[in-house]
Amino acid sequence: MSLFGDGLEAAVHKAFTRPTPKSAPAQMRYLVKQLKGTKAAAQTLRISQRTVERYVKDQIKKPRPDLAARLQREVNKRWQPQIRARARARAASTDGIVIDTRARLGYTAPIGSTDQDRIRHLTVALPPHHAARLLDAQEAGATDQQLQQITAEALKEVYFQDGGRRAGTLEEVRFTDIEHLEFDL
Repeated sequence: MSLFGDGLEAAVHKAFTRPTPKSAPAQMRYLVKQLKGTKAAAQTLRISQRTVERYVKDQIKKPRPDLAARLQREVNKRWQPQIRARARARAASTDGIVIDTRARLGYTAPIGSTDQDRIRHLTVALPPHHAARLLDAQEAGATDQQLQQITAEALKEVYFQDGGRRAGTLEEVRFTDIEHLEFDL
């Protein structure tokens, strides 16, 4: 995925109540059960159906690194869907989302203001409507650049304009050179 997409996924994973399966055979059995067959699992992972069957029977225990990464990603994508949906709905309706970032932030403003970019470390609680917009965009398959733009607009309103109480003439926020980014639901 991407920096923003992975960050949002990591935030949702914190809501899980049980850990994902650790071993490759256990992950493969879970994936076969979710996809309702070894053929579908093989197509998803881009391996042969016989290889999937051998993992399910514990005949193979250690996958290649690229297969291990694909297997882990597919299991994480399907793990505890109801808890994932509940965490997203709670963030989008009542709790909001917290962003912790260290990045170069600046803005475009009228002449005479100090709009120079500088590295800032921010921990900002975004209200539910911004969280909903961010999570909906991620769910719809938005690119990293689009998620970055949505986050910049949210930071503009919440941090720079303080909900409309200051910097009313602020036009655009630049959110670049990201050193650290973490989301929390």
